[in-house]
Amino acid sequence: MASRDPVADLRRIAFLLERANEATYRVKAFRSAAATVARTPPAELAERAAAGTLAKLAGVGDVTARCVTESLAGEEPVYLRRLLSTEGADLPAAAAALRAALRGDCHVHSDWSDGGSPIEEMALAAADLGHEYFVLTDHSPRLTVARGLTAERLRRQLDHVAELNEQLPDGFRILTGIEVDILEDGSLDQEDELLARLDVVVGSVHSRLRDDSARMTRRMLAAIANPHLDVLGHMTGRKVAAPGAGDAAHRTARTRPPSTFDLEKVLAACVEQDKAVEINSRPDRLDPPKRMLTVAVEAGCRFGIDTDAHAPGQLDWQGFGCERAALCGVPADRVVNTWTAGRLLEWTASHG
Repeated sequence: MASRDPVADLRRIAFLLERANEATYRVKAFRSAAATVARTPPAELAERAAAGTLAKLAGVGDVTARCVTESLAGEEPVYLRRLLSTEGADLPAAAAALRAALRGDCHVHSDWSDGGSPIEEMALAAADLGHEYFVLTDHSPRLTVARGLTAERLRRQLDHVAELNEQLPDGFRILTGIEVDILEDGSLDQEDELLARLDVVVGSVHSRLRDDSARMTRRMLAAIANPHLDVLGHMTGRKVAAPGAGDAAHRTARTRPPSTFDLEKVLAACVEQDKAVEINSRPDRLDPPKRMLTVAVEAGCRFGIDTDAHAPGQLDWQGFGCERAALCGVPADRVVNTWTAGRLLEWTASHG
């Protein structure tokens, strides 16, 4: 039986673990093993597989060694087969149609801030999923816990993205962007000159989430009125108990209630300024809640169904957002990432 590609099998397992929101250490184990196997000469891999010494390679453990051995023998690794058999049911028809209409993702992170993978790895994973583009939205400087990008680092990233776009497969493009902090006075945490250069700006509140409703409302309205902001990210800032992220007690400990603000005023401002409300697909956010999403649909808002992905496997989380959008009656023609990159950029340029 012909050998399979053990590196591809290990990376596929890591991708599926990320998509299932499994513990980070498990994902890292498979990605580390894939990196080691990729560096090891094929003849040495074959010898070690036959001798049962693959686990003596740095970054390869007993479980990953078993996967490599099975792959080299031409067998689909049992671990991969089990993940594929339990990856979940198909999306309902309306959600599946909405997912099929999406051309890209407007909220993606890399290891330049708090993501776990290089930009190019995220881009290749997105292209494999059928995306035509994604917007790279690493954090802004005030969010130091997430290694937010200073103006100098963001300029370097823009140069790097321009180089990557020359190398990526035809039909896929990285759009420049940022997830910029909405500061306490509603201003945006980056230089205006740089924000004006970016293709898409997602603005999110990450601090003082428990401010009173009046103060939070003023803060959000000021940000929405800023001509540089295009998408209002994870609007309520809530955290929910995501499945697959540890035991029940751990998941509950990581929950956070939504911020309070005047929803009707915020949505009316989004409509008036033609800004999009993000439907954040992360299983630990699912923001905004369905009751708010329904009000946003009735208000006439535009939307972006985004993953807020911090790792390649998380790029496939858009289905979660599509399910919620379909349940709340979000029309596909009001979802900005169903548009071509050209139309998306015309829309964002109109805000300036």
